Amino acid sequence: GSDFECVRLCLSVSLSVCLFVMVKWIHSSEKVEDIPHNVQVVLRGRKVTVTGPRGTLMRDFGHAQVELSKPNKRTVLIERWNSRTKAAAALRTIASHIKNMIAGVTKGFQYKMKSVFAHFPVNLSLGEDAKTLEIRNFLGEKHVRRVEMLGDVKIALPSNTELVLEGNDVDLVSRSAALIHQSCLVKN
Repeated sequence: GSDFECVRLCLSVSLSVCLFVMVKWIHSSEKVEDIPHNVQVVLRGRKVTVTGPRGTLMRDFGHAQVELSKPNKRTVLIERWNSRTKAAAALRTIASHIKNMIAGVTKGFQYKMKSVFAHFPVNLSLGEDAKTLEIRNFLGEKHVRRVEMLGDVKIALPSNTELVLEGNDVDLVSRSAALIHQSCLVKN
């Protein structure tokens, strides 16, 4: 349980002498720069709220031991002190999450999926609202598979074999696409 990473250097003289070098980053930081003017980023501790023309997204980074600050209106600074290499790598991940939140409230995210079949024609239909997908005649089954979309994800059927998932949060859109994929997996 030490906070140090050890690197072992062995010198071969007549005796085997080993030196241990402790490697630890004193300060690591990552920046999210060039925040658009129509987007507002609010930091409260490790909670980030991003508001833009398409809506508001909130994310809690309380699990990561980082400092979040705004040196100016269009920059978010993510810092970590006395960290190991793997812990410092989390800074880029948090910066990517914040960039995805900014892209979500300005442009949104869209996933396109296609239904393919060999013999039994799969029938796709939407529920009462645009948040439920019903899959009928999968491998000739009589059972109707229903998949609920997560969060504010909307689903559309441009044709009988195409699906379009749209939303502001890339995590919810991709997880909804994964739920559709998992509901049609053939097991055994």
